[in-house]
Amino acid sequence: MSGQVLSPDAIAALVDAARDGRLSDETPAPQRRRRMRAVDFTRPTKFTADQERRLRRTLEAFCRTASTRLSAELRVPLELELLTSTQLTWANAHTQVPSNSLAAIFEAQPIDTRMLLVAESSLVLGAIELLLGGSINGGFKERRMTDIDLALGKHFFERLLGQLTMIWTDVAGLELRLDSVDSHMETAQMVSVSEPTLSLMMEARLQGTSATLALLIPWSAIAPVADSLGAREQTRGVQNEGDRNSVRRAVGNVEMTLRAEVAAVEMPIEAVLALREGDLLRLNAPASGGVTLFADKVPVKTAKPGRNGSRRAVQVTGAVR
Repeated sequence: MSGQVLSPDAIAALVDAARDGRLSDETPAPQRRRRMRAVDFTRPTKFTADQERRLRRTLEAFCRTASTRLSAELRVPLELELLTSTQLTWANAHTQVPSNSLAAIFEAQPIDTRMLLVAESSLVLGAIELLLGGSINGGFKERRMTDIDLALGKHFFERLLGQLTMIWTDVAGLELRLDSVDSHMETAQMVSVSEPTLSLMMEARLQGTSATLALLIPWSAIAPVADSLGAREQTRGVQNEGDRNSVRRAVGNVEMTLRAEVAAVEMPIEAVLALREGDLLRLNAPASGGVTLFADKVPVKTAKPGRNGSRRAVQVTGAVR
């Protein structure tokens, strides 16, 4: 037998087997093809979607506050914008950072873990020029960083971390402290090369120049507070009785309009203008229904109309259903 065509001898043998009853009634079971799925081990999924979304919003808030604060300190507009967030291994996240960058290792207290904030040297050198009262309108020449540059660069990173700390304190109760600043990226090896890491890439625009900022968050750095980062915002801020009383006291003296409404009906403008003294207006509401008390536009209580001496008054009868 060749391919799907039977030879004459094979056909004759098959006829003889059928005549003698030697053919099998069983049909061969189809062979199931094994499927292979490609797995990219450089793209871990340790961070959940809620945690990644929460961290993205944290960085977006940081970009807004840091842009305002640093623009005032540098006396020129500085715009920060979050571009991408990607889950990688530490080694792959490390290699995606531009080589001509300055790395700042900082600690998260009180959990005593470390993260990495990286900024291209062009951004740091431009900020140094402005902090010293200079100008970068005509651009500036890249140079090897001296010890003085590293000291001033550390001051720049401290300003960035000051804004980032305010956001992280509110989100996870963490305080960020600068540990060290180094121009050699290869020395910033804080965790194992296979550690799942969330890489958050930002763009910094400073007087016509564009540079990259990157925040690398290893999983081990946020593991102690991962549950609080992954919780939904409406369930994270569960208030105790003292908190509710504080909020009640804070808003208790706010004045608002309370009105009593018998009923309401919608009418065209021409019908409203045609109303005259003595006309009967049907409100399509039962007379026994009383009136409704509104706080601004929100119905809060039902009441019965009446008077107190010579003044109109209502008596509260219950809550609005």
